[in-house]
Amino acid sequence: MDRIIHKRGQVSQENIDKVNAIIKEHGFKRNIFASNLASNKKFKIAVFLPKPEKLEYWESQLIGIKKAGGDFGKFGIELHYFLYDFDSVSFKKMFAEVFDFECDGLLFSPIFHEESRAFLTDYKRKNTPVVMIDSDIKNEISHFYIGQDAFKSGYLAGRLISFAVKNERNVLIVKITKEIDSTSTYLQRIKGFYAFFEDHPELTNFSFSETSITTDAGQLTLDMFKNSCSIFVPNSRAYVVAQFLEENKIKGIRIIGYDLLKENITYLNSGAIDFLINQKPEEQGYMGINYLYKKIILHENLDDAHFIPLDIIVKENYSMSLNE
Repeated sequence: MDRIIHKRGQVSQENIDKVNAIIKEHGFKRNIFASNLASNKKFKIAVFLPKPEKLEYWESQLIGIKKAGGDFGKFGIELHYFLYDFDSVSFKKMFAEVFDFECDGLLFSPIFHEESRAFLTDYKRKNTPVVMIDSDIKNEISHFYIGQDAFKSGYLAGRLISFAVKNERNVLIVKITKEIDSTSTYLQRIKGFYAFFEDHPELTNFSFSETSITTDAGQLTLDMFKNSCSIFVPNSRAYVVAQFLEENKIKGIRIIGYDLLKENITYLNSGAIDFLINQKPEEQGYMGINYLYKKIILHENLDDAHFIPLDIIVKENYSMSLNE
């Protein structure tokens, strides 16, 4: 049987047919653990992500990735890190290093949309399994995605806004990012947010405005929030707005943002932030490596996408979310 399964030596077709019939009837799965131990084979995975310095969200992603690396290392998985500064220039500089690295799989987040499309167009030639986390990008290259449905998460934020306000309905979208419109996820959240109100014309008298700043809170002004009743921050920097409002003693404005960063939790607990949509970055990182393990070693057929649930976190359930 061993010679037939591993195609070693000469075996008659009659015996091959008998063994294959037994496998089909009773099921057979090769002992991956024993096989990899015997061959001492290593499966290299390139991890192409931002550096975690001062980026708590990406630090959580890497915690999950490293945990998965430990869990699946016994099966031959070997992680190699290609980390860049959080800007498109550093991102592009890392292209060549990742492209030249011979690996069995790539874990990647297409944070910078156009630059990522260019990278993936070239990387397609390598015919290497690719798993994207946090952000997805529609491209001709076949890939898997682990993360939230960005459009639906923005749609959910719109629904929360509709619940949170009554008489005053002036909603401000505050876009806080180093490179405005740099990610497809960012834009999809905003698109989903507007789509909710388009789908619910019965929600009348809502008005919307947008303002854009970099990560410098000093660019915020009191005039930006004049007459606003609710604020949607489509990334993890809701705390920037909350801090500004608190320092200027402005109360009664609802804030909805993303991610359980320490600063966000501080203002969630103080009541300055009302809702946070949790993306579970540590789970994303772990599942990304898990997907590559299943694809590269187990040769499993996998769904193209594994969507992280849209968890709504408020002050009252924050501690319970930590135990999930």
